Amino acid sequence: MSNNLQSIAAKRRVIITCAITGGGDTVGKHPAIPVTPEQIANSALEAAQAGAAIVHVHVRDPKTGKPSSKLELYREVMDRIRIVNADVIINLTTGAGARYIPSDENPAVGGAGTTLMSPEARVRHVQELRPEICTLDISTMNFGEFAFVNIPAHIRTMAKAINAIGVLPELELFDVGNLRLAMRLIEEGVLKIPAMFQICLGVPWGAPATSEAMIFMRSMLPKDSFWTGFGIGSQQFPMVAQAVLLGGHIRVGLEDNLYIERGVFAKTNAVLVEKAVQILHALDCEPAKPAEARRILALR
Repeated sequence: MSNNLQSIAAKRRVIITCAITGGGDTVGKHPAIPVTPEQIANSALEAAQAGAAIVHVHVRDPKTGKPSSKLELYREVMDRIRIVNADVIINLTTGAGARYIPSDENPAVGGAGTTLMSPEARVRHVQELRPEICTLDISTMNFGEFAFVNIPAHIRTMAKAINAIGVLPELELFDVGNLRLAMRLIEEGVLKIPAMFQICLGVPWGAPATSEAMIFMRSMLPKDSFWTGFGIGSQQFPMVAQAVLLGGHIRVGLEDNLYIERGVFAKTNAVLVEKAVQILHALDCEPAKPAEARRILALR
């Protein structure tokens, strides 16, 4: 084997997840946020072509652009992706249905913008469509100006339903207390190990997108854990580099960041993935192919 081939073989494979659209109020803030199932699927396919092994999927109401939980929208997105690319790993969100905004008249009653759903309803699309991965938020917190509510009893219910169908839950950790709760649920046997951890930084009002925060949260993970880290907004790419340097995997995408550089909109999710690939190459790493990602994650 030549020295060049030996060098390529030795490069660490890093899994890139691309978060395609999210559920935030970004449609009016960016000219090309994917909204319809066709747009979301096409953007996911472009991201996969650019180097993402995993595509993380939310759906939106095609008419309003607001977040949606409709099964038929998830089904259409997955079908459109699978017709073209049967290899990329699909990760469906279960985050929808956790927003609480108290009404002015009675704080005990949800006001406009509240989306609270039962834990059973929040995983129904996962049970029906059986993606390889789905998210599981281990967090109750102030999420900007609203409360993001995931109490332990609801997390247990969702985790049991996800485990029962053989889907891998990606454990979303927005702060240190979330990680402590995840570890307790692992001790209880509700969550299985090895687990898939996601360190989410920079969301108001969770842990900041700093090297110190990422290092601290990584230090609390079980030894040899699989983990991905990301930062939102301007810290997306600094946190890409930091996660790779710390031995983790990475996430980019329009859900988390609208810009390819300061003041310049990212035209597509694919260009964000391409920039992440450039960072990997600069750090002597390679983006993992979907088959490699499945081996790393021990997916079915």
